[in-house]
Amino acid sequence: MVEQKNDEFIEPSPEEIVLFTKEHVSQMEQSDGDDVWLLAGMNHVLVHTVGRKSGKLHKVALPFWADENGHRVVVGSFAGAAKHPSWFVNLSDRTANPQLLVRVQHATYWSTAEILDGDEYTKTWAALTADREYYKNYQTRTDRRIPLVRLPETSLIARRD
Repeated sequence: MVEQKNDEFIEPSPEEIVLFTKEHVSQMEQSDGDDVWLLAGMNHVLVHTVGRKSGKLHKVALPFWADENGHRVVVGSFAGAAKHPSWFVNLSDRTANPQLLVRVQHATYWSTAEILDGDEYTKTWAALTADREYYKNYQTRTDRRIPLVRLPETSLIARRD
């Protein structure tokens, strides 16, 4: 089970999110240090998607929250923007992304992403927002329902200690 911590969260602007993510991806590819993988009290994953139109590989650093079973859940909030983040749109295309390559601190695995819906979404959203209330604020900014994606470990590729 992943230990979850919540430091004070200072919201970046959408522009800062894009710039920060590029630098963060680079750091995650080079290090397994806590200073890279645990930011603002949140553990992160590096998710690889294939562009549904371009066919190009994309990498995104995302904070995750562990559900009651210890599965990593990422949130497609993009700080409450009107549109879904591109990583979510890409992974929603099961032809382009039947599986995702996910890197976590000290390991890499394949995942068949699960886009949560129905009662499972409702239950997970309630638990997530009880722990990280700022996601409720993001939801008030947009008419779209903010997606939740579970990233179970389908097949471990490598473990690094």
